[in-house]
Amino acid sequence: MLQNDTPPELVTTPADDLSVDVDRVFDTAAELFGVLATPLRLRILNSICTGEKSVSDIMSLVDSTQPNVSQHLKVLYQAGVVAKRRVGNLVYYRVQSEKAVQLCRTVCTQIAIELDDPESVSQTDRLARRAY
Repeated sequence: MLQNDTPPELVTTPADDLSVDVDRVFDTAAELFGVLATPLRLRILNSICTGEKSVSDIMSLVDSTQPNVSQHLKVLYQAGVVAKRRVGNLVYYRVQSEKAVQLCRTVCTQIAIELDDPESVSQTDRLARRAY
């Protein structure tokens, strides 16, 4: 909290002289959240958090088809969340943006805690509002 107990805004800058276009920040954040808003993409990220994997390995881990996995990998790649390399006919994917994965990990861990033990988290500290 700030000195006057006012919660901070969503966008804060490290120095007063730094000029930030808040609309651009919100647009960029919304774009990233949109990329991460698909459960299959989160499962794909989860599957490569521990290291690089081929598309066929990812398909097995997330239990989806090659066209579907490839489509979602393309979105993640275009957003800069994952990187890829080709070896012959195989394409391998790995995490490119550790910050994006850290964000997903933080949110998913919090939701897992809430789902596992709903009484352990107060209503004001919850991310998941729906009853599951």
